[in-house]
Order: sequence, then C-alpha cells, then structure tokens
Amino acid sequence: MRRRTKLSHLPLNALRAFEATARHLSFTRAGLELRVTQAAVSQHVKGLEDRLGVQLFRRLPRGVALTDEGQSLLPSIVEAFGRLTETLNRFEDGRYQDVISVGVVGTFASGWLLPRLDSFRKAYPRIDLRLFTNNNRIDIAGEGLDFAIRFGDGLWHGTEATHLMGAPFTPFCAPLLARRLSRPADLKREVLLRSYRQDEWPRWFTAAGLQSPVLKGMVFDSSITIASAAARGFGVALLPAALFLDEVRQRRLVRPFKIEVALGDYWITSLHSRRPSPAMLSFKNWLLETIAAKNSSPGKQAEA
Repeated sequence: MRRRTKLSHLPLNALRAFEATARHLSFTRAGLELRVTQAAVSQHVKGLEDRLGVQLFRRLPRGVALTDEGQSLLPSIVEAFGRLTETLNRFEDGRYQDVISVGVVGTFASGWLLPRLDSFRKAYPRIDLRLFTNNNRIDIAGEGLDFAIRFGDGLWHGTEATHLMGAPFTPFCAPLLARRLSRPADLKREVLLRSYRQDEWPRWFTAAGLQSPVLKGMVFDSSITIASAAARGFGVALLPAALFLDEVRQRRLVRPFKIEVALGDYWITSLHSRRPSPAMLSFKNWLLETIAAKNSSPGKQAEA
C-alpha cells in the first residue's frame, strides 16, 4: 500500500527532470533542454530522491553519475515516456489514430497485400498499419505483433489461425529457358532453384508422376528471391502461381506446365491470449472480405 501511495504522488516534472539529467549527466544541460534553470532541475531530482528514499545520482565536481538505483529506474522511465509520446502522437484533429502491427511473409506482402493496401487506407484512414516482412519464421509475442500472416498448415502453438487462401505451387522460369521445356521430365536437366523447405520439388515431381532428381545448387529463404533468380535465367523456380501474376503479365516469368501441387495455405494468426481490438477486427475483416470478393469475381478464372 505504501508503494502505491508513493507512485500515485510522483510528479511528472520530477520524472522528466530525472530522465533528461540521466541522458545528459548534467543538471545544466538538462535544464537547457527543459527550458528551466539548473537549480530547478536539481530541485526536482532531489524531490524525487526524497520521495523514493534512494539516491539516484552521485554529484561530481563536473556533472553527475547515475547510482545503481538510478540505473535500475532509468529504463522504465524511458519506456514509459516513449509509450506516452507514441500514444499522444496518435491523436490528430481531435481523434485517436489506431496502430496495428502485422508481420507478413514477404511473398504474400508483395504478391497480394501491397497492391490492395490503398483500398484499406481509404476504408480505414484512422488506422496506422505497420508491416514487417519475414520469411515465414516469426515470433508474434517476441516481436510485439498484433497479427502474423503465415504460410503453412495453420498449426502454430498458442495461436488462433484463420484461413485466407490456398496457393498451389507450379514451375516458373524465364521465357528463354522455357523454350527448352516441352514436357515435365525435361526439368530434370535444368537447375531447380530451391527454398529451405526441402520437400517442395519432390512433391511436385510426384504430382507430375515422375521421380524427383537429386537436388543440388542454390537455396533461397523466400519465394521472392527465388522468383528474381528465375527471371534472370538462373534456373526454374517452384512458386505459388496466384502471387506472381504480375511477373507473368510482364513476361518476366512464364509457366511451362500447368501441373500444380498444394504445399500449404496462407493464414492470418494471432495469439490466443490477445483480445482483438476494434482496429484488429477491422483489418482482419477487410482482409477476409477482400479475398472472398476476389475469389468470386468473374476475372478469377481468367487469371488462374
């Protein structure tokens, strides 16, 4: 109870004086930043020390040095002021700006999400969406994310996963290389670009009714870099067709064969322990509705 009484009476000016002095290790420079006198800063810090019952600084002939107690207090004060500043910055024109942090596997971000983000921005101008791309290896809690959009089977410990879309894989290559390919077996003579998921090409060859060749050569950590290597003629890539339509339209990549294999789906995931905010629900619903509208559009069959 005594601790609560102390905390409830800590003045904001004293905490700000402590934080500024800790950064500058000088009452004088802290006073210049806060636009008060050196004596006023020293008085605020002394009052804070008296309230806490500890010494936060050692007074030196020139400047000050943090005590062990001051070192322990500083990170919490810096974090608190940082969060307060971030929250206050969300207010604009008298309204609160929500923030959502989303980790997105890079292929989905570039191939599907980015072309549609303007639609989300116009529909929800008060939501500040922050995107962090990854190669499907992500820690929602550790990275402080609201959502993670992932590729796989939907089974990630401690998370709720909602299905977004399927994305069958099929071979892609540069137009010049495609001229050498007349049947699936011809791929055994080519460089097959690989990801860190080692079973992708063997599963495609099984779908094609063939035995997989021994795989060797370059390995990449994302479909984006594999696609870029394929477009440069380095070999044949196995990619989710629905997310590389622009490369096909621009003739950077071509599909030599129509055989596809399902290696996983895209999911939006969040922690079971996290109660979704209104802004989170808005983003998730927009995502699901946009995908549903795309799947039911007349142009879907033409793009497949």
